[in-house]
Amino acid sequence: PGHGKYREVVSCSNCTDWQARRLRIRYRARDGKLKFVHTLNSTAIATTRTIVAILENFQREDGSVEIPKALRKYCGFKEIRPSEKEIYS
Repeated sequence: PGHGKYREVVSCSNCTDWQARRLRIRYRARDGKLKFVHTLNSTAIATTRTIVAILENFQREDGSVEIPKALRKYCGFKEIRPSEKEIYS
């Protein structure tokens, strides 16, 4: 929302055989020849972009941040509150 546009939070790239050649990852094809595999380079979640999205969407006027309900069981808490020092400095 702060940028007014969508941002990538997940990506997946087909690296063809570029990584496999450097790592020497091969398989034996039906014709008996050794060939390089094709690899995928994938990010399950872009952590910093996800945190920014949570802050932009769940920050309250007092500076606290509500943890989205779907994440609470993983975090173990419902909100993040600024310390007294941060509020008054």
